[in-house]
Amino acid sequence: MLIRLLRTYLAPYRRWLVTIVALQLGATGAMLFLPSLNADIIDRGVARGDTDEVLRLGAFMLAFALVQAVCSMSAAYFGGRTAMAFGRDLRKAVFARVGGFSAREVSTFGAPSLITRATNDVQQVQMLAMMTCLMAVTIPIMMFGGVVMAMREDLGLSWLVVAVVPVLFVCIGLIVSRMVPAFRTVQERLDGVNRVLREQITGIRVVRAFVREPEETARFARANDDLTEVSIRAGRWMALMFPVVMGVSNIASVGVIWFGGHRVDSGQMEVGALTAFLTYLMQILMSVMMGTFMLMTIPRASVSAGRIAEVLDTASSVVPPADPVRHLDVAGHLDLVDVSLTYPGAEAPVLRGVSFSARPGQTVAIIGSTGAGKSTLVNLVPRLLDATEGTVKVDGVDVRDLDPELLWSRIGLVPQRAFLFSGTIASNLRYGRPEAGDEELWAALEVAQAADFVREMPQGLDTPVAQGGTTVSGGQRQRLAIARALVRRPEIYLFDDAFSALDVATDARLRAALRPLTRTATVVVVGQRIATIRDADVILVLEDGEVVGRGTHDELIADNDTYREIAASQGITEEEAA
Repeated sequence: MLIRLLRTYLAPYRRWLVTIVALQLGATGAMLFLPSLNADIIDRGVARGDTDEVLRLGAFMLAFALVQAVCSMSAAYFGGRTAMAFGRDLRKAVFARVGGFSAREVSTFGAPSLITRATNDVQQVQMLAMMTCLMAVTIPIMMFGGVVMAMREDLGLSWLVVAVVPVLFVCIGLIVSRMVPAFRTVQERLDGVNRVLREQITGIRVVRAFVREPEETARFARANDDLTEVSIRAGRWMALMFPVVMGVSNIASVGVIWFGGHRVDSGQMEVGALTAFLTYLMQILMSVMMGTFMLMTIPRASVSAGRIAEVLDTASSVVPPADPVRHLDVAGHLDLVDVSLTYPGAEAPVLRGVSFSARPGQTVAIIGSTGAGKSTLVNLVPRLLDATEGTVKVDGVDVRDLDPELLWSRIGLVPQRAFLFSGTIASNLRYGRPEAGDEELWAALEVAQAADFVREMPQGLDTPVAQGGTTVSGGQRQRLAIARALVRRPEIYLFDDAFSALDVATDARLRAALRPLTRTATVVVVGQRIATIRDADVILVLEDGEVVGRGTHDELIADNDTYREIAASQGITEEEAA
């Protein structure tokens, strides 16, 4: 998975990669020549007292050092830009894939896991891409070039190189084999911490209302301790790598000085050659250490790449049409024909054989007990989910054949959980129609019964709104969400229990103000209160995913037991309802 991601998302930057390779070749080649020049200065200049030779070779040495510096800095610049661009493209791909998921895929992965995959996991792979750009060329050239140059200086000590390098590789391989599963567990535990933290931040009011702070603190502590435990385990293996590499390097240096000193003493080797050989050995071991840095990032990046690929390889259950319909002859027509929905692996369908039609000027209400499938039914219209059987038609065309942009432009959805984006009240209201003027925003706020509290805010329409709308109350948030849908002026309004947070008087005023505005539109209302839906043209009663009642309020209160039970649960007798 890791190689596939690197190959796919680094492909657009081939020219930069070629430039990086050329620069790294130049920098590494210059670095390999420096010890040899230093040996010549010692043996041919210093030892003989030849100042001119020292100056001449010193000038060459300075030139090679300058080439190395320029090439290294340029390679670092282009490598950094390439890695950042790679990370940007990968995050964009993950975001685009998640944006195309239906509610089914989002619930399968979970929001905390998707956030971790789009941020932390991408960062791990991006870090490896950076290391690859900066070290992938340098490491093999420095290693093999250092071996060749060291043997060129003295063959008698080359057995030390042959002995040291395999020992390092074996030690590092053993450590890395332990790090991979540890880092995989780290990412899983990080998901757990994100999930607990997100729940606690989102539900902070509930936690405080039920005085559950100690229990929630303990739950977070358990998740945090689990993450800490596995992180320490992975960190121990990572920390062991540096002492092993440094220990082998120092032992090798002692060996070179010991055996090389004897060779110098016997006249088989020059002092400069010994210095150069020691430097080349350090360069070889340095390349192994650089490889160690890369190997340290590979296990975690490999795990992260697998998690990213899992998202990228997951196809949405809501598939865009190959040849979408981009023109509709009518507006506001909604038809559901024998619609059923079954989640994968579920024992029973959520919806079974639901059929109804709605036309402009009509209001269709849906009521039922909790878990009856009301919100699921509404989610089928904008294709947040796809029906497994039957057909959902908007303006006479199956929603699966419509261009998604055209479908969504016809619908104004107010979800069960009203959500506002960080920004201002005006930016939230213009979310579906950016060109709307202030007069239109105030008109929508008047209808949604939100104009009064917005006027009382110090900055009016420019009042800042926190993420999720947490700076306003639940009822205010719902009214702003309704106003946002009104600003869009769609042909079909879907109110998914959008009046539940409103008091009865505000609910009544809002519905009365809505009637003139939605007179030419189709309105579908999901409600829990009979007072909210009693004036609808048609009321559907859902129970266990099936329509068990259909008609007006008076018809249902007269002959539908389920509807009468709902009315009785709200303190409404048959005589009062009539």
